[in-house]
Amino acid sequence: MLETSARLLRLLSLLQTPRDWTGAELAERLGVSGRTVRTDVERLRGLGYPVLATRGAVGGYRLGAGAALPPLLLDDEEAVAVTVGLRTATGGAVAGIEEASLRALAKLEQVLPSRLRRRVNTLQTYTVPVPRDDVGPRVDPAILTALAAVCRDRERLRFDYLDHVGATTVRTVEPYRLVNWGRRWYLLAWDVERSDWRTFRVDRVRPRTPTGPRFTPRDLPDDDVAAYVSRRASAAAWRHRARVTVHAPAEVVADRISPAVGTVESVDEHTCVLHTGADTVETLGVYLGLLGADFHVSGPPELLVHLRRLADRYTRATS
Repeated sequence: MLETSARLLRLLSLLQTPRDWTGAELAERLGVSGRTVRTDVERLRGLGYPVLATRGAVGGYRLGAGAALPPLLLDDEEAVAVTVGLRTATGGAVAGIEEASLRALAKLEQVLPSRLRRRVNTLQTYTVPVPRDDVGPRVDPAILTALAAVCRDRERLRFDYLDHVGATTVRTVEPYRLVNWGRRWYLLAWDVERSDWRTFRVDRVRPRTPTGPRFTPRDLPDDDVAAYVSRRASAAAWRHRARVTVHAPAEVVADRISPAVGTVESVDEHTCVLHTGADTVETLGVYLGLLGADFHVSGPPELLVHLRRLADRYTRATS
């Protein structure tokens, strides 16, 4: 039988899993009687842990949310994951959390066992981060948490949305997912008035309260939500667009490019069409060079000029 302190830690670890435990299940896991389980639950409550109990045939115990945050019990992998995540958050795109992340990181690293501290430091030492781009949009963490809550609770949301030309509209949506792509956050939602799926940049969203009624969830537009949002988000921001006929099977081309580059449409077993775009024609030229196959493009004119210059440059380089 475990000693009392070790048993309490084991009980706390079980209660932190997202499920309800019956008294009999906890007693079996801990190797004690049901009476001891009830006594230990009261000890945890005395220490500030809000252990909730439900009665009945399907009743049990679970750890609820309290007025204050009690100490958390993390296993090795969870501790490493949280530490790395906090270090990453200090340079992230969410506004206002850098200082809080540093405070939490200092507390966590102070109590990390030496074996875990070495793992985290090794990862940090041999990882080279991409330099921060402070020009990118910053997201209010309060808005992120508010959007996550309505996604979780399946509540309709009304918000003011600032579009790319600076005009503000009021949108009513059924929110489903938050997606982080690059330095931007996006909300995937069903637009009630337009009866279609829409992707919204979170830094342009200003939620209105109170939220609306609950809604019945729909099937998502794509099993791969991240790929779906990246395609929609990149297409919405393109300044230059191109329709490119590629002399290669669609599945080959799709394997060579990311969903953010564009969409591939099959023509026959030897040909496909790539719908692509970018902020600059130079970037478009890079995308086309990655295809690894012959292609034909008819526009836009500035892209044709750029490709001819590239052809001349490469010809001179190999003459």
